[in-house]
Amino acid sequence: MDRFDEYVAKLTAAVGHADRRDPLRGYVSGLLLPGDRKSIEPMAAKLEPRRVRARHQSLHHLIANAPWDDREVIRVAREYAVAQFGRHGGLGAWVVDDSGIPKKGKHSVGVARQYCGVLGKQDNCQVAVSISVVNDLMSVPAAYRLYIPEIWAKDRERRCAAGVPDDIEFRTKWQIALDEIDRLLAEAVPRAPVVADAGYGDTTDFRDGLTERGLTYAVGIKADTTFWPPGIDPLPPRKYSGTGRPPTLLRRTRSHRPQSARKIATDLSAKAWRTVTWADGTRGQMRSRFAAVRVRAAHRDYWSRTPRPVEWLIIEWPEGGPEPTKYWLSTMGESAALKALVRLAKMRWRIERDYQELKDEIGLDHYEGRGWRGFHHHGALCIAAYAFLAAERARLSPPEPLEFLKAAPPPEGFRPRGSPGST
Repeated sequence: MDRFDEYVAKLTAAVGHADRRDPLRGYVSGLLLPGDRKSIEPMAAKLEPRRVRARHQSLHHLIANAPWDDREVIRVAREYAVAQFGRHGGLGAWVVDDSGIPKKGKHSVGVARQYCGVLGKQDNCQVAVSISVVNDLMSVPAAYRLYIPEIWAKDRERRCAAGVPDDIEFRTKWQIALDEIDRLLAEAVPRAPVVADAGYGDTTDFRDGLTERGLTYAVGIKADTTFWPPGIDPLPPRKYSGTGRPPTLLRRTRSHRPQSARKIATDLSAKAWRTVTWADGTRGQMRSRFAAVRVRAAHRDYWSRTPRPVEWLIIEWPEGGPEPTKYWLSTMGESAALKALVRLAKMRWRIERDYQELKDEIGLDHYEGRGWRGFHHHGALCIAAYAFLAAERARLSPPEPLEFLKAAPPPEGFRPRGSPGST
């Protein structure tokens, strides 16, 4: 409780007013208490059953009306959790992802018919883009921003009703991700490779944006993304004929063309594949069959003067499966081992637990308000509650490496029993 009170004091400083300490402590406590529903009314009833209306009013004002910066709260929560990362090997990756929140009706901010990962199909939902800091033991969201569909961005009446700030314009999810990455870099969050699924990684501009920011990556791509396979490059510009401007653009012909990731994978020999274990899951070791080859991305390089740099194409093809199931592209160094490439690409799996717990246990998707401010305030305090739990788990987990399990050095002059001179 002492640590929790100290943590709440840090969060209170982030929200800017001491008189917000009590409702803030109550809200975070309500999110951490057991209960099927973590919206304001049931939390108020749990916190103060004899003063439900008054407690409800104070919590609602904190979330829906008070003008505090949700990003500042997330920064405090992130720093609190990241302080424990050092005991367990430091940051392993920044994971970019998004999460859908199914909604009925059309008035909640950002709601539209769009792909919802929770449902696995197009449906009415909100979608928030997040960046989590991750290592092998723990993970916590470090940035959280609502995606505003273009139909919302252009609808002044709906924007006004939901309180969407005037400076919020339509941004694709990958653009929002780069914006949040810029914010994390400005706040000096320790750098780490970026991991994302094909919804982000298949966009060349997103990958180029990461490289421009000096960040390595291991991101998912689609099977039909094209590459120049090992040992084959685009053709050089045509020879100058002596008239007009000298040709400067790379070329491809009908017989000299890039290949899809699927084609490259199926052309690999049996020796290229290895079984790799990348983590220990609740059902045992997580393993599959992988290969990695050095390729050049071919996206519109016929408008370029120089070939794109060589990268790793990582392919997963489970033993006995009819075809490869997943593909990644990575800018890890040429000497990177296959196991290291696979572990990085697969690090995204850790945040699936984050989202499950954030929704099922903390109530990330339980907010019933409709406004921009309330959506982000609720999300920030859910992340703050989760960060406290993540830090507590890390305190209870032994640090890596397990120094205390190593034998202490023997005292000077000690000889094991049975060795010459021992007694």
